[in-house]
Amino acid sequence: MSYVLYIFDALQKNTHTQNQPLTAIMKCLALALLLCAQLSLLHGACYFKPMKPGATECEDTVDHTKHAIGSTWRNSRCDTCSCTGCCNMPRPVSFPDDCMMELDKAQCKFRVFKKNDPTQLCPFAGVGK
Repeated sequence: MSYVLYIFDALQKNTHTQNQPLTAIMKCLALALLLCAQLSLLHGACYFKPMKPGATECEDTVDHTKHAIGSTWRNSRCDTCSCTGCCNMPRPVSFPDDCMMELDKAQCKFRVFKKNDPTQLCPFAGVGK
């Protein structure tokens, strides 16, 4: 990471108009770094599994229930699944220390609430894996 910052610093100091290609390189490096940082957010909560050739149904690896090819379902962990894999349910992140989260498995929703008063909901910044 420090090597990347060193490159950006060197490119920023070189502001002569004759070095405009360096500005383009800096923009490309910034975009590449941003895309690499986002990659884990895009695919980190899913897993994929190959289907057996000629299969007429598939089995959920958590609940061991059978499902028709092409169908989608939610398992007991609230993962959204198909015959080719499952994606975990997004989780609340960045909530206050005096709060906690709990998964309502009946509705497949997370609740974030005060530890000392479960009726008082807490704000949270976003979702994570």
